[in-house]
Amino acid sequence: MYSALNLSSNVQAFIELITLFKRRGRLIYELTRREISERYSGQVFGAFWAIGHPLLITFIYIFIFGFVFRARAGGTLDMPLDYTAYMLSGIIPWLVFQEAMAKSSTVIISQANIVKQVIFPLEVLPIKSVLATIVTEVVFLILLLIYTLATSHFIPWTYVLLPFLILFQTLAMIGVSFLFSCVGAYFRDLKDFVQIFLSVAFFILPILYLPESIPAAVRPVLYLNPLSYMVWCYQDVLYFGHFAHPWAWMVFLPGSVFAFVFGFRIFRKLKTMFGNVL
Repeated sequence: MYSALNLSSNVQAFIELITLFKRRGRLIYELTRREISERYSGQVFGAFWAIGHPLLITFIYIFIFGFVFRARAGGTLDMPLDYTAYMLSGIIPWLVFQEAMAKSSTVIISQANIVKQVIFPLEVLPIKSVLATIVTEVVFLILLLIYTLATSHFIPWTYVLLPFLILFQTLAMIGVSFLFSCVGAYFRDLKDFVQIFLSVAFFILPILYLPESIPAAVRPVLYLNPLSYMVWCYQDVLYFGHFAHPWAWMVFLPGSVFAFVFGFRIFRKLKTMFGNVL
Protein backbone atom coordinates (compact mmCIF):
# COMPACT_ATOMS: atom_id res chain seq x y z
CA MET A 1 0.00 0.00 0.00
CA TYR A 2 2.84 2.37 0.86
CA SER A 3 4.42 1.74 -2.52
CA ALA A 4 1.19 2.57 -4.28
CA LEU A 5 0.95 5.90 -2.48
CA ASN A 6 4.62 6.84 -2.77
CA LEU A 7 4.63 10.17 -4.63
CA SER A 8 8.16 9.99 -6.06
CA SER A 9 7.60 6.45 -7.40
CA ASN A 10 4.34 7.48 -9.01
CA VAL A 11 5.87 10.55 -10.62
CA GLN A 12 8.72 8.42 -11.99
CA ALA A 13 6.25 5.90 -13.42
CA PHE A 14 4.29 8.74 -15.04
CA ILE A 15 7.49 10.13 -16.61
CA GLU A 16 8.33 6.68 -17.98
CA LEU A 17 4.91 6.43 -19.58
CA ILE A 18 5.26 9.84 -21.20
CA THR A 19 8.64 8.75 -22.52
CA LEU A 20 7.03 5.61 -23.91
CA PHE A 21 4.53 7.72 -25.85
CA LYS A 22 7.36 9.84 -27.24
CA ARG A 23 9.54 6.92 -28.30
CA ARG A 24 6.83 4.56 -29.47
CA GLY A 25 4.27 7.07 -30.69
CA ARG A 26 4.51 5.96 -34.30
CA LEU A 27 4.17 2.30 -33.36
CA ILE A 28 1.17 3.04 -31.13
CA TYR A 29 -0.47 5.00 -33.94
CA GLU A 30 0.06 2.24 -36.52
CA LEU A 31 -1.20 -0.51 -34.20
CA THR A 32 -4.25 1.57 -33.27
CA ARG A 33 -5.02 2.26 -36.92
CA ARG A 34 -4.59 -1.41 -37.75
CA GLU A 35 -6.92 -2.50 -34.93
CA ILE A 36 -9.61 -0.12 -36.16
CA SER A 37 -9.26 -1.23 -39.79
CA GLU A 38 -9.11 -4.95 -38.95
CA ARG A 39 -12.26 -4.63 -36.88
CA TYR A 40 -14.24 -4.06 -40.08
CA SER A 41 -12.11 -5.90 -42.63
CA GLY A 42 -13.95 -8.44 -44.75
CA GLN A 43 -17.38 -6.99 -43.92
CA VAL A 44 -19.76 -5.89 -46.66
CA PHE A 45 -20.13 -2.34 -45.29
CA GLY A 46 -16.53 -2.15 -44.12
CA ALA A 47 -15.49 1.08 -42.43
CA PHE A 48 -19.08 2.34 -42.53
CA TRP A 49 -19.59 0.53 -39.23
CA ALA A 50 -17.17 2.91 -37.52
CA ILE A 51 -20.00 5.46 -37.82
CA GLY A 52 -22.92 3.12 -38.41
CA HIS A 53 -22.55 1.16 -35.19
CA PRO A 54 -22.65 4.20 -32.85
CA LEU A 55 -25.39 5.72 -35.02
CA LEU A 56 -27.62 2.65 -34.74
CA ILE A 57 -27.07 2.34 -30.98
CA THR A 58 -27.91 6.02 -30.52
CA PHE A 59 -31.11 5.67 -32.56
CA ILE A 60 -32.11 2.57 -30.59
CA TYR A 61 -31.77 4.36 -27.25
CA ILE A 62 -33.61 7.42 -28.57
CA PHE A 63 -36.43 5.23 -29.88
CA ILE A 64 -36.76 3.07 -26.73
CA PHE A 65 -36.64 5.83 -24.15
CA GLY A 66 -38.09 8.66 -26.22
CA PHE A 67 -40.94 6.87 -27.99
CA VAL A 68 -41.56 3.45 -26.42
CA PHE A 69 -41.25 4.30 -22.73
CA ARG A 70 -41.96 7.97 -23.39
CA ALA A 71 -39.64 8.98 -20.60
CA ARG A 72 -40.11 12.66 -19.86
CA ALA A 73 -37.70 14.94 -18.05
CA GLY A 74 -36.03 18.24 -18.66
CA GLY A 75 -37.09 21.72 -19.63
CA THR A 76 -36.29 23.13 -16.19
CA LEU A 77 -33.36 24.99 -14.68
CA ASP A 78 -32.22 21.84 -12.91
CA MET A 79 -32.77 19.58 -15.95
CA PRO A 80 -32.11 21.80 -18.99
CA LEU A 81 -32.31 19.14 -21.74
CA ASP A 82 -34.60 16.17 -22.37
CA TYR A 83 -34.32 12.71 -20.83
CA THR A 84 -32.72 11.17 -23.91
CA ALA A 85 -29.86 13.68 -23.75
CA TYR A 86 -29.46 12.91 -20.04
CA MET A 87 -29.29 9.19 -20.70
CA LEU A 88 -26.89 9.49 -23.65
CA SER A 89 -24.53 11.83 -21.78
CA GLY A 90 -23.91 9.07 -19.25
CA ILE A 91 -24.13 5.98 -21.39
CA ILE A 92 -21.59 7.11 -24.02
CA PRO A 93 -18.53 7.18 -21.73
CA TRP A 94 -19.76 4.00 -20.03
CA LEU A 95 -20.03 2.07 -23.33
CA VAL A 96 -16.49 3.08 -24.25
CA PHE A 97 -15.05 2.26 -20.82
CA GLN A 98 -16.92 -1.03 -20.92
CA GLU A 99 -15.36 -1.95 -24.26
CA ALA A 100 -11.88 -1.08 -23.03
CA MET A 101 -12.31 -3.22 -19.90
CA ALA A 102 -13.67 -6.18 -21.85
CA LYS A 103 -10.81 -6.14 -24.36
CA SER A 104 -8.06 -5.54 -21.82
CA SER A 105 -8.59 -8.81 -19.95
CA THR A 106 -7.51 -10.82 -23.02
CA VAL A 107 -5.20 -8.44 -24.87
CA ILE A 108 -1.99 -10.19 -23.74
CA ILE A 109 -3.36 -13.70 -24.20
CA SER A 110 -4.65 -12.95 -27.69
CA GLN A 111 -1.25 -11.54 -28.73
CA ALA A 112 0.85 -14.41 -27.35
CA ASN A 113 3.02 -14.63 -30.46
CA ILE A 114 4.02 -10.97 -30.11
CA VAL A 115 4.41 -11.12 -26.33
CA LYS A 116 7.02 -13.86 -26.64
CA GLN A 117 9.21 -11.56 -28.73
CA VAL A 118 11.56 -10.13 -26.14
CA ILE A 119 12.29 -6.92 -28.07
CA PHE A 120 8.65 -5.91 -28.48
CA PRO A 121 7.46 -3.11 -26.14
CA LEU A 122 4.51 -4.88 -24.50
CA GLU A 123 3.17 -1.66 -22.96
CA VAL A 124 1.81 -0.55 -26.32
CA LEU A 125 -0.70 -3.44 -26.52
CA PRO A 126 -3.11 -2.17 -23.82
CA ILE A 127 -2.57 1.42 -24.98
CA LYS A 128 -3.52 0.81 -28.62
CA SER A 129 -6.66 -1.07 -27.58
CA VAL A 130 -7.81 1.89 -25.49
CA LEU A 131 -7.04 4.46 -28.18
CA ALA A 132 -9.07 2.46 -30.70
CA THR A 133 -12.13 2.77 -28.44
CA ILE A 134 -11.70 6.55 -28.19
CA VAL A 135 -12.45 6.83 -31.92
CA THR A 136 -15.85 5.27 -31.25
CA GLU A 137 -16.46 7.70 -28.39
CA VAL A 138 -15.72 10.70 -30.60
CA VAL A 139 -18.33 9.49 -33.11
CA PHE A 140 -20.86 9.02 -30.28
CA LEU A 141 -20.20 12.52 -28.96
CA ILE A 142 -20.62 14.10 -32.39
CA LEU A 143 -23.99 12.35 -32.71
CA LEU A 144 -25.03 13.60 -29.27
CA LEU A 145 -24.00 17.13 -30.21
CA ILE A 146 -26.15 16.93 -33.35
CA TYR A 147 -29.09 15.56 -31.35
CA THR A 148 -28.78 18.30 -28.73
CA LEU A 149 -28.69 21.02 -31.38
CA ALA A 150 -31.67 19.51 -33.18
CA THR A 151 -33.85 19.19 -30.08
CA SER A 152 -32.74 22.11 -27.90
CA HIS A 153 -31.21 24.47 -30.48
CA PHE A 154 -28.15 25.11 -28.31
CA ILE A 155 -25.27 23.25 -26.72
CA PRO A 156 -23.93 23.90 -23.23
CA TRP A 157 -20.75 26.00 -23.04
CA THR A 158 -19.22 23.16 -21.03
CA TYR A 159 -18.67 21.23 -24.27
CA VAL A 160 -15.33 23.08 -24.44
CA LEU A 161 -14.21 20.89 -21.52
CA LEU A 162 -14.72 17.67 -23.50
CA PRO A 163 -11.08 17.28 -24.69
CA PHE A 164 -9.91 17.74 -21.10
CA LEU A 165 -12.40 15.17 -19.81
CA ILE A 166 -11.63 12.67 -22.59
CA LEU A 167 -7.94 12.95 -21.73
CA PHE A 168 -8.53 11.94 -18.12
CA GLN A 169 -10.92 9.19 -19.14
CA THR A 170 -8.24 7.86 -21.48
CA LEU A 171 -5.70 7.90 -18.64
CA ALA A 172 -8.09 5.92 -16.45
CA MET A 173 -8.85 3.38 -19.20
CA ILE A 174 -5.17 2.86 -19.98
CA GLY A 175 -4.44 2.30 -16.29
CA VAL A 176 -7.28 -0.22 -15.95
CA SER A 177 -6.20 -1.91 -19.18
CA PHE A 178 -2.63 -2.23 -17.90
CA LEU A 179 -3.92 -3.83 -14.72
CA PHE A 180 -6.48 -6.17 -16.32
CA SER A 181 -4.20 -7.22 -19.17
CA CYS A 182 -1.38 -8.40 -16.92
CA VAL A 183 -3.68 -10.03 -14.36
CA GLY A 184 -5.59 -11.70 -17.21
CA ALA A 185 -2.38 -13.32 -18.44
CA TYR A 186 -1.96 -15.08 -15.08
CA PHE A 187 -5.63 -15.57 -14.20
CA ARG A 188 -7.58 -16.37 -17.35
CA ASP A 189 -10.91 -16.47 -15.57
CA LEU A 190 -10.66 -12.70 -15.23
CA LYS A 191 -12.51 -12.13 -18.51
CA ASP A 192 -15.56 -13.94 -17.11
CA PHE A 193 -15.53 -11.91 -13.91
CA VAL A 194 -15.23 -8.74 -15.97
CA GLN A 195 -18.23 -9.72 -18.08
CA ILE A 196 -20.31 -10.34 -14.95
CA PHE A 197 -19.23 -7.01 -13.49
CA LEU A 198 -20.06 -5.15 -16.69
CA SER A 199 -23.53 -6.70 -16.79
CA VAL A 200 -24.27 -5.53 -13.25
CA ALA A 201 -22.38 -2.23 -13.17
CA PHE A 202 -24.63 -0.56 -15.74
CA PHE A 203 -27.55 -0.72 -13.32
CA ILE A 204 -25.58 0.80 -10.44
CA LEU A 205 -24.57 3.85 -12.44
CA PRO A 206 -26.56 7.13 -12.52
CA ILE A 207 -27.36 6.75 -16.23
CA LEU A 208 -31.03 5.77 -16.51
CA TYR A 209 -32.14 7.54 -13.35
CA LEU A 210 -31.30 10.43 -11.05
CA PRO A 211 -29.61 9.46 -7.78
CA GLU A 212 -32.40 11.25 -5.90
CA SER A 213 -35.00 8.92 -7.43
CA ILE A 214 -33.71 5.74 -5.79
CA PRO A 215 -34.20 4.75 -2.13
CA ALA A 216 -31.74 6.39 0.24
CA ALA A 217 -30.78 2.99 1.64
CA VAL A 218 -29.23 1.82 -1.65
CA ARG A 219 -27.93 5.21 -2.79
CA PRO A 220 -24.45 4.62 -1.27
CA VAL A 221 -23.92 1.88 -3.87
CA LEU A 222 -23.67 4.62 -6.52
CA TYR A 223 -20.91 6.33 -4.58
CA LEU A 224 -19.00 3.06 -4.12
CA ASN A 225 -18.89 2.55 -7.89
CA PRO A 226 -15.83 4.51 -9.10
CA LEU A 227 -17.28 4.81 -12.60
CA SER A 228 -20.21 6.84 -11.23
CA TYR A 229 -17.87 9.80 -10.84
CA MET A 230 -16.88 9.63 -14.49
CA VAL A 231 -20.56 9.57 -15.49
CA TRP A 232 -21.36 12.59 -13.30
CA CYS A 233 -18.49 14.56 -14.86
CA TYR A 234 -19.75 13.80 -18.36
CA GLN A 235 -23.30 14.73 -17.38
CA ASP A 236 -22.02 18.08 -16.10
CA VAL A 237 -20.33 18.75 -19.44
CA LEU A 238 -22.88 17.30 -21.85
CA TYR A 239 -26.17 17.82 -20.05
CA PHE A 240 -26.25 20.21 -17.09
CA GLY A 241 -23.95 22.83 -18.59
CA HIS A 242 -22.34 23.62 -15.23
CA PHE A 243 -20.54 21.86 -12.39
CA ALA A 244 -23.57 20.20 -10.83
CA HIS A 245 -21.33 17.55 -9.24
CA PRO A 246 -18.10 19.36 -8.25
CA TRP A 247 -17.11 16.61 -5.83
CA ALA A 248 -17.21 14.09 -8.71
CA TRP A 249 -14.47 16.05 -10.47
CA MET A 250 -12.38 16.04 -7.30
CA VAL A 251 -12.60 12.24 -7.26
CA PHE A 252 -12.44 11.39 -10.96
CA LEU A 253 -9.51 13.57 -12.09
CA PRO A 254 -6.93 12.52 -9.48
CA GLY A 255 -8.37 9.00 -9.53
CA SER A 256 -7.70 8.76 -13.27
CA VAL A 257 -4.07 9.75 -12.83
CA PHE A 258 -3.67 7.28 -9.98
CA ALA A 259 -5.23 4.45 -12.03
CA PHE A 260 -2.93 5.36 -14.95
CA VAL A 261 0.24 5.20 -12.87
CA PHE A 262 -0.76 2.31 -10.62
CA GLY A 263 -1.79 0.13 -13.56
CA PHE A 264 1.50 0.78 -15.32
CA ARG A 265 3.54 -0.07 -12.24
CA ILE A 266 1.75 -3.41 -11.79
CA PHE A 267 2.13 -4.18 -15.50
CA ARG A 268 5.84 -3.39 -15.38
CA LYS A 269 6.36 -5.78 -12.46
CA LEU A 270 4.40 -8.70 -13.92
CA LYS A 271 5.29 -8.50 -17.62
CA THR A 272 8.65 -10.25 -17.16
CA MET A 273 6.86 -13.55 -16.62
CA PHE A 274 4.33 -13.32 -19.46
CA GLY A 275 6.35 -15.67 -21.66
CA ASN A 276 6.26 -18.38 -19.01
CA VAL A 277 2.49 -18.35 -18.49
CA LEU A 278 1.35 -18.11 -22.13
